Amino acid sequence: MKIVTEYESIIAELDTYKTPEGVEKKSIIPTELRFFSNLLHIFYFANKLTRKDVYDRYNWVNSSVMIMDGLEKVGVKIEVAGMNNLKLFDGPAIFIGNHMSTLETIALPRIINPVKPVVFVTKEELNNTPLFGPINSSRHPIIVGRKNAREDLMQVMKQGEERLKDGRSIILFPQKTRSPVFDKTNFNTLGIKLAKKNNVPVVPIALVTDAWGNGKIMKEFGAIDTNKKVYFSFGKPLTITGNGSEQHQQVVEHIITHLKKWGREELIKE
Repeated sequence: MKIVTEYESIIAELDTYKTPEGVEKKSIIPTELRFFSNLLHIFYFANKLTRKDVYDRYNWVNSSVMIMDGLEKVGVKIEVAGMNNLKLFDGPAIFIGNHMSTLETIALPRIINPVKPVVFVTKEELNNTPLFGPINSSRHPIIVGRKNAREDLMQVMKQGEERLKDGRSIILFPQKTRSPVFDKTNFNTLGIKLAKKNNVPVVPIALVTDAWGNGKIMKEFGAIDTNKKVYFSFGKPLTITGNGSEQHQQVVEHIITHLKKWGREELIKE
């Protein structure tokens, strides 16, 4: 069972994307109720597909398409730039970016997967949740516990090498946890190390996704703020040289530069 929309392929073929005018659907129903009821509906059917062992790369993209569409219909505006940079190299890469909310884990499969098969590095606790766990498990994630840094490093290096040999790119958020504020002192070099060891490029990602807030009880169920625009920007692929410190700094600068460009300087911790 596959549902691949024409819309999904269009965004992957463009360099930039902006939410079209007229997509938002006005309603008297509260924004969060509209969006999260739709989200639960999508995840319900996605989980059915995982139980049938047919939740493949294409269905994952399709889920991402439907959820992004749902965000736009309740009034969230989305801009994506630099998608042509995903086509400047052969084979897999390590995508490294800041981590703000659930939104990027939902949106990035739609943007990247039609061009490059991709997997996430995810927390073990996410894999154990009944709602997200089966879906996450079906997409070949690299799972870390976040309790023992050395064990997590070994896990990412070992499983990362396996995924890259299979031709799968890896999305990695080097921050300790998702946060609206970007603090470069908590932005580790794990992605750089993995790229250097496997001789693959690094692609920087800068993003602002705090339109989907982090919930107090469950992080995935936070407030939806339609006054905040969502941004993604992909940088040019970077070849690791030396110990990779120069490329790490370039990733950091890509994020900081774009946060300033988007008028969100308050999200940068100096």
